[in-house]
Amino acid sequence: MPGTPVFKSPTILAGLNAKTIKGDKREEYATAIMYLAPAKMAGGANLCAMAREAGCDPTHDNGGCLVNSGQAQVFSSINRARIAKTQRYLANRAEFMAELVRDVQRFIKWCAKHGVKPAVRLNGTSDIQWEVAHPCDKDGERFTSIMEAFPEVQFYDYTKVYKRVYRQLPSNYQLVLSYSGAKQRYAEAVTKAAQETGANMAVVYRTKELRDYFVDKLVQYGETCRDVIDGDQTDLRFLDPQGVIVGLYAKGRAAKADTSGFVIG
Repeated sequence: MPGTPVFKSPTILAGLNAKTIKGDKREEYATAIMYLAPAKMAGGANLCAMAREAGCDPTHDNGGCLVNSGQAQVFSSINRARIAKTQRYLANRAEFMAELVRDVQRFIKWCAKHGVKPAVRLNGTSDIQWEVAHPCDKDGERFTSIMEAFPEVQFYDYTKVYKRVYRQLPSNYQLVLSYSGAKQRYAEAVTKAAQETGANMAVVYRTKELRDYFVDKLVQYGETCRDVIDGDQTDLRFLDPQGVIVGLYAKGRAAKADTSGFVIG
């Protein structure tokens, strides 16, 4: 998008994602997103613990993972860079967190320069539980999480790890559950978590037309019966009303062709 200010750093970037740009203009937020290699694409630990159950594992034939959407489906160098970044994270988490702290500090200054509020999505293409086991240091002080270290930043993510929404999350961290009908046990667990905690739940529909059909209607998935909102107007999930289904439509080659049950319709 010509003329759009861009923030780039070793861990996060802002201004390149069309949906966050649209949201940024309306709400005066800039969202910096971290893109890692999902699941076990980089080798080592699984960064998307529920990917196989939810039908979005990129190493599985029918996985509708977002790693294959947008520019990443065209430029293989993008996914190579994500793998390299992920390998840095896996090799030395403490060093990676120090790098992330420096980049968030730079992003805050960049936002101030452009007159916008900072927001950060750490799981653009991963599902890491950043609220636990990820301490960091800032200005000589130890913090239990990156969210605690930067209370002036709004953090948010989608997640398929439904146990996360039962936790006492940092006040500046918003999680949206990601629904999938790939396996009945997962679908029941995620809709139950949404019902019991009040967390919003995102549902991906096959087409924009199908998504539009459900918007402003009361729809039930498992134990959750809620109004559907258009989640593609903006990516700023922390501004959504509580207790809704966030309707999205499939984007990218893999998602549009998904037959696992992750994409509805």
